[in-house]
Amino acid sequence: MKQVVRIWILVAAMVMGRALPPQVLGDSAITTQWSAQAKSKKKSKQKSKKNKKKGKKSRRSVKTQNFVSPSRPSSPSISPLAKLPTIGKTSATVVPQQAANALLSVGVPKGVSNQVVNYKAIRVNFNPSLRIPNCVAYELTATMVSMADAPGHENRKSYNYAKDAQVKSCPENWEYRGSGYSRGHMAPAMDMRWDKTTMAECFYMTNMCPQDTKLNNDHWRVLEEKVHRWAKRDKRLMVYTGPIMGKNRKMIGKNKQNIAVPDAFFKVLYAPDQGRAIAFIYDNRPCPGNISKYAVTVAEVEHRTGLTFSSAIPKHQCKVEDWE
Repeated sequence: MKQVVRIWILVAAMVMGRALPPQVLGDSAITTQWSAQAKSKKKSKQKSKKNKKKGKKSRRSVKTQNFVSPSRPSSPSISPLAKLPTIGKTSATVVPQQAANALLSVGVPKGVSNQVVNYKAIRVNFNPSLRIPNCVAYELTATMVSMADAPGHENRKSYNYAKDAQVKSCPENWEYRGSGYSRGHMAPAMDMRWDKTTMAECFYMTNMCPQDTKLNNDHWRVLEEKVHRWAKRDKRLMVYTGPIMGKNRKMIGKNKQNIAVPDAFFKVLYAPDQGRAIAFIYDNRPCPGNISKYAVTVAEVEHRTGLTFSSAIPKHQCKVEDWE
């Protein structure tokens, strides 16, 4: 009976394709073969499981990396040039480098007292002997004009005339009182009201000349407003302003002999991108009429002041229609 059972087990095993256990066959060789096969199958199963686990881990790690720190293009750093300027907060790029701008260099005649003062937005050639500037130069850009005209710009009523203690012979505010002359800005406040510092510095007495009050409030102001608009249109202008001195100088100030009163004033304009230049001369008195009446060449200003402007500036243009 046992033999029949073994035969049936053998047949069943062959049909199922499996090796027989040693206790069925009762053969030591078969027993050895069985145990070896069993161990081999166990090892292969273990390896298969390990490989599957490794595969899962590697796939998971890839997915995790892609999710946690995907490779993205680094966000471009914003250049100061691209920043929108804010009223009262000035990025360096809003203000042209006045001190390094060769176009703003002005030659002063030998023997004329001169001290160069570089403020944030203006360059002053100050005359310590006459206690007024020889010339005030600055670059006026469309950005500066837009900021100066924007809501929230600096209010000139918030600023007072002041002595610049760092400049030799700079007048005090009170020295103009009772003189009959205004403290006339050479670089006007309307061009500087886009920033607190530039506004404060344009109220230094180094930027002032004794100016006829009616001229200051009337036709000279009209010219300044035109310059303001032209700078916005032409993107940038080089502006030079200063006094023209006469032989018989009138003086004001302490003991009425400290501050020279100019006979006239000049304004030189140069649009580098357009290659245009023009100049204006106004006597230091009420000057009615259209600005074309006061248009002159840059060469004329050089002749009357002794100053020399950049050779890049056209010296013989004076057509107002080219600017209007």
